[in-house]
Amino acid sequence: MYTPPAFREDDPAMLHALMRAVRLSNFVTATAGGLMATPLPLILDESDGEFGTLYGHLAKANPQWQAPALGAALAIFMGPDAYVTPSWYAAKREHGKVVPTWNYVAVQASGPVEFFEEPARLREVVTRLTELHEGPRAEAWAVSDAPEAFVAAQLRGIVGLRMPITRLTGKRKMSQNRSAEDRAGVVAGLRQSERASDHVVAELVAEERR
Repeated sequence: MYTPPAFREDDPAMLHALMRAVRLSNFVTATAGGLMATPLPLILDESDGEFGTLYGHLAKANPQWQAPALGAALAIFMGPDAYVTPSWYAAKREHGKVVPTWNYVAVQASGPVEFFEEPARLREVVTRLTELHEGPRAEAWAVSDAPEAFVAAQLRGIVGLRMPITRLTGKRKMSQNRSAEDRAGVVAGLRQSERASDHVVAELVAEERR
């Protein structure tokens, strides 16, 4: 990922927080047959390895796990994003030398991938994923709520993945390269949007002004 110094995010704690905030990532591998990608919810275990380890699972019918990966796998975590029109810039009124852009937050994690089918390991991953996303609910569903034979059958239909992270790259592009006046215009413009995600980006740009 191309990351100019102004937009680079190197703090591992911040990168891990951004990864945890993304509920659905994209898991990518290069294979002899070309690139393969699957949208996946992943678990980050920060205590496992220098940069942490990712866990998840794919459908056994998904051919991605059967195609040997050429080199490291890649997990892409996309955070808040928003289109930025140059009409919001003070610079447009001053000299007009402005162009549209996109503000966004992204983290890319890469490392060797291991696929596994052991029932105990699969159950652990499924349980951890379930607890992660069901935990905040008032009436949380648990894997143990389903009949044991049904759970066992479901586990036979998936394949687990483990990816120790060997490289972690973060990018937080929030108009840091613009003047304070231009950033103020971006914040005001995004706050008037009907998109809830634009409001999130507005606050992130506002933080850059502090």
